[in-house]
Amino acid sequence: MRIIAGTHRGRHLSGPQGTELRPTSDKVREALFSILGPQVSGCRFLDLYAGTGAVGIEALSRGAATVTFVESDPKAVQLLRKNLQACQLLDRAQICVGQTATFLSRADWWHGPYDILFADPPYAALDELDVLIHAWKPGLLSEEAMVMIEQDSRTTVPASIDHADLMRRYQYGDTALYRYRLSITETVESPAS
Repeated sequence: MRIIAGTHRGRHLSGPQGTELRPTSDKVREALFSILGPQVSGCRFLDLYAGTGAVGIEALSRGAATVTFVESDPKAVQLLRKNLQACQLLDRAQICVGQTATFLSRADWWHGPYDILFADPPYAALDELDVLIHAWKPGLLSEEAMVMIEQDSRTTVPASIDHADLMRRYQYGDTALYRYRLSITETVESPAS
């Protein structure tokens, strides 16, 4: 794994050995940041199921102001810390060790509101995908936030998740990226009859 662009371009990251981690491939990471474009610069980025931190570190390299990494696997957290330290990016990172569901329910752990939420839950764990769909709380995301979910391309994801609508699906072999945008709905009162 390597950082594709930005201030740390070309730097190699430590990857998993003998673990069940599935890091986002360089090809999919490159596509993800092409989709996100200039929105990354200066943003608050949330990396759920962060693994080795490759996606969040790429965001920092491309100018994200801060990244919050959420990961529950102790081996992955060790690799994440090692990669952040090697890139000298610990000062712009927050690492939350724990389950995504716990993080989403604990507003006191947040460093948001976040402008970009990236989530790469385990492909076979549909219950984790369900957490992403139903566990959002007010204040987690900014009004213009973008949500990107990585999943197996055979997984069916909903057209809307709580207060976000599916904008587009991108497929790269067996992997798909799903881009959601927050939906702003206004309540219109019916005139009195």
